[in-house]
Amino acid sequence: MHVRIERIIRRLEETHPDAVNPDVPSEKDPFLVLISCILSQRTKDEVTTAASERLFKLAKRPEEMLELDEEVIERAIYPVGFYRKKASQIKEISRELLERYKSEVPDEIGELLKIKGVGRKTANIVLTHGFGKPGIAVDTHVHRISNRIGITSTRNPIETETALRDLLPQKYWINLNTLLVRHGQRICRPISPKCSICTIREYCERVGVKEWR
Repeated sequence: MHVRIERIIRRLEETHPDAVNPDVPSEKDPFLVLISCILSQRTKDEVTTAASERLFKLAKRPEEMLELDEEVIERAIYPVGFYRKKASQIKEISRELLERYKSEVPDEIGELLKIKGVGRKTANIVLTHGFGKPGIAVDTHVHRISNRIGITSTRNPIETETALRDLLPQKYWINLNTLLVRHGQRICRPISPKCSICTIREYCERVGVKEWR
């Protein structure tokens, strides 16, 4: 199974080079990664990127974010999905970081999950892209594709994360989410996947390839 997964990842890296991160710890600010994750929920990448840039011109630290009126945050992040709710959430997260963690984002998944509104996917992305620590962020793309091609057989993202942690060498953890998200957006779509042009179809059980089990 390890050989199969490693070949799948190498093929995906060739197919989606824009999804490959350097093999060095991320230098991104964990707070900015966290807030960008909040903005990205149910929002297209290009909208998230633009909204993050506008917001971070106004504030880049929890204490700076708390000085902004909620309406100012709303205007900065519009038109991300649920922008009013997210503006309120950003204020609450900033307040919690200031009061409980002295404005520093914790670098342990257990502590991150204590922050209201932070789920396992967001926590793992903060660990990997904010701190350069090993973690596997599982969203709908990762869960769907992992089960569709047959490297996991799980019922929900939490089970998928556990299974992938057991199967996958740590050196691949950080890039896995971005690779599968790109593949899910471009080829392995939820409906009508483009199997005929898929570069990992020879390893996929959906098209009948089972000898790698």
